[in-house]
Amino acid sequence: MNGNDFMAWILRSPLHGMFSKSMMLITITGRKTGKKFSIPVGYYEDGGYLWTVSSRDRTWWRNLQGGAELLLRLKGKDVRAFSDTDLNEESVCARLVDFLIHMPQAPRSFGVRMENKIPNAEDVARVGKTRLFVKTKLLE
Repeated sequence: MNGNDFMAWILRSPLHGMFSKSMMLITITGRKTGKKFSIPVGYYEDGGYLWTVSSRDRTWWRNLQGGAELLLRLKGKDVRAFSDTDLNEESVCARLVDFLIHMPQAPRSFGVRMENKIPNAEDVARVGKTRLFVKTKLLE
């Protein structure tokens, strides 16, 4: 069992509360294969959306380009949602600043220095080139 499998198990279990405020399980259908796969991702809420940051090196987010419906395991419940990707470097950098302010544990792992609780602009520009955001809206 790898780390993703363990976190997926936790998020599906009654123990999910320890992580559910910042982690969710997303189930995506592959566009080419039609196979469903689930991965745990970190998120934060802002402006009526759930925001997830990912490395451009990963491939899971490609199934969401142009928008796609998916299933979330969010705070112990299965919910339908619609997600799309943001690859625009300028908007990724702007969102990254917001993300780093909302997630106080994140700057260190991203290698971004904080100066008076504001992310360093050079660090954000460097990191923004290698990241993207997934914007998710819950469906009713």
